Amino acid sequence: MRAAGGGVAGRGVAGGRAMGNKCCSRRHDPDRPLVYPAYKKNEAGFTSCPSLETRYTGEPNNRAVARRPADIVRTRNPGACIPNGGRRVVKALCAYTARAESDISFRKGDRMEVLSDAEPDWWRVLHITTRREGLVPANFVAEESSVECEDWFFPHVSRKEADKLLLAEINPRGTFLVRPAEHNPHGFSLSVKDWEEGRGYHVKHYKIKPLDNGGFYIATNQTFPSLPALVMSYTKNALGLCHVLARPCPKPEPQMWDLGPELRDKWEIPRNQIQLIKKLGQGNFGEVYYGKWCNNIEVAVKTLREGTMSKQAFLQEAAIMKKFRHKRLVALYAVCSQQEPVYIVQEYMCKGSLLEFLRNGEGKALHFEDLVYIAAQVASGMEYLESKLLIHRDLAARNVLIGENNVAKICDFGLARVIEDNEYCPKQGSRFPVKWTAPEAIIYGRFSIKSDVWSYGILLMELFTYGQIPYPGLHGKEVIEQVERGYRMPKPVGHYLPDDIYRLMLQCWDAVPEKRPTFEFLNHYFESFTVTSEIPYREVQD
Repeated sequence: MRAAGGGVAGRGVAGGRAMGNKCCSRRHDPDRPLVYPAYKKNEAGFTSCPSLETRYTGEPNNRAVARRPADIVRTRNPGACIPNGGRRVVKALCAYTARAESDISFRKGDRMEVLSDAEPDWWRVLHITTRREGLVPANFVAEESSVECEDWFFPHVSRKEADKLLLAEINPRGTFLVRPAEHNPHGFSLSVKDWEEGRGYHVKHYKIKPLDNGGFYIATNQTFPSLPALVMSYTKNALGLCHVLARPCPKPEPQMWDLGPELRDKWEIPRNQIQLIKKLGQGNFGEVYYGKWCNNIEVAVKTLREGTMSKQAFLQEAAIMKKFRHKRLVALYAVCSQQEPVYIVQEYMCKGSLLEFLRNGEGKALHFEDLVYIAAQVASGMEYLESKLLIHRDLAARNVLIGENNVAKICDFGLARVIEDNEYCPKQGSRFPVKWTAPEAIIYGRFSIKSDVWSYGILLMELFTYGQIPYPGLHGKEVIEQVERGYRMPKPVGHYLPDDIYRLMLQCWDAVPEKRPTFEFLNHYFESFTVTSEIPYREVQD
């Protein structure tokens, strides 16, 4: 039987015969790419092994599969199996247009020889076709013949993200992706878009389990020597899955962390490189604009009014903001600090702040599961800050930005620490975010990751009430007094909010900071929230 959520309860497999390679027979390290011998594209555009293509015809009980070397780990040790005459060749995952003299353009599928990977973000390569040498963003390429090159492989996607990507309207039934398993370091998950009467479109997830000596399986009566072989077989016959694998899910473009290779270390840029095109809003400390860098790259620009903060303190904090990277944090690209007003140049998020999105934008029509997805993303970003011992100090819906497909990213982390504004402090008031700030931070100035957890609880209330002001009807001083007496916001009446999530908010607002949950727990909670409520469906039969 297939369990809820699509995992396969396979009967024990007695190890799987060793599919060894005399040169490379080590176990797979999940932090390194899986590499396999050269494959070719079939008529449907899927990668397949020439020697196996006729053997994997989707016959349910065909156990007489051809054996070939298992997926191997590419290393740069002298004894490793590296094709291409010992050269290290990478393949472009998507197109890239050069932004400076030191980098080169390429198209999806182009092959390049790696000359140096000394820098983590920009590799020096030789383009095999054009013979041009230059830098390329490292996350835009992958080792040739590695599973990372496959259009269907998504190496950094969670279950909930997979749901969101697959359920896009453009994707037909049978759209799929493969991702690393979240709870099995050697396994993977196959996520497939399906449709059923009475349920509509949804995503089913299947566990891809590893064999002891190489290879993979979903159902134990069908084993495969590699992930591509497994995918290839299920594109021809569903073999018990909900649907034949129709086409890979479109991949989002990789995240860029720099405006260009010239700015990877030096990120103070001339003001004349920034064009302010459209005012997006007014913040506590200045204005926010949509703009472009060098008339080309879209950016958001925050202008900080004069006297807002010490330039030296700001640059120190900005260096921290630039250093720490996570897909749920808005990327800081550059600053213009040589004259007033200071510009903060950062990643542009097309839907604006979460607060405005919920109140006045497309967010007004979000379904409950979309809100849970946003809650999970914010918790993921905060879990990263928690792991780095960084405190946000001003976590709120106004400081979360929304992009395409409801992608959420946290901005302005750490900025509140360097603000020199008497009105932005607990003692004064109109602009201090009293309603979002933990009591110990307001009264004693004790900011910690646990005070951020309190703020996250307030953000959840904003989220599930579609941008309602916290503590409606109460002013800042009243909020402080009432909260000190033990008052907490009640469960909203006019909006759907499960009791479980409301109880979680109350935990975030525990008077004792140490009793509040961690962001690691909060992330896991929202990542898995809808799993138990999914309608069960039958197992793939062995």
